[in-house]
Amino acid sequence: MFSTARRTIATVAALGALALGGSAIAGAAQNSTTGTASTTPSAQQGQPPNGGPHVGANGRTEQALTGETAAKVKAAALAKVSGGTVERVETDVDHGSPYEAHVTKADGTQVEVLVNKSFEVTAVNAMQHP
Repeated sequence: MFSTARRTIATVAALGALALGGSAIAGAAQNSTTGTASTTPSAQQGQPPNGGPHVGANGRTEQALTGETAAKVKAAALAKVSGGTVERVETDVDHGSPYEAHVTKADGTQVEVLVNKSFEVTAVNAMQHP
């Protein structure tokens, strides 16, 4: 009688542990698909899966530029990449420049143009998409 009761208790405990472990695994899988704990290539590149603003490795988020600053950054980028189309201008959180412009060149390739506080282009980087 005692051994049957012990086996039953051990079986129930084992099933409970399996259920709890399965629940934890399912929760972790759900978090990784919603982007909260994702290590997809886009997240590794700092691009949130939902298409939101870029978050740098330092945890800072880029901000869209407006007004005169936006106009000056756009002008500097277009002067450097003639025939291009500026997709957006924003603060830079990755390279040490205060500003950046994302430009699509006439051939369809995309570049990131870094601009300093004097609105001079300091670098043009090819964009790497996952």
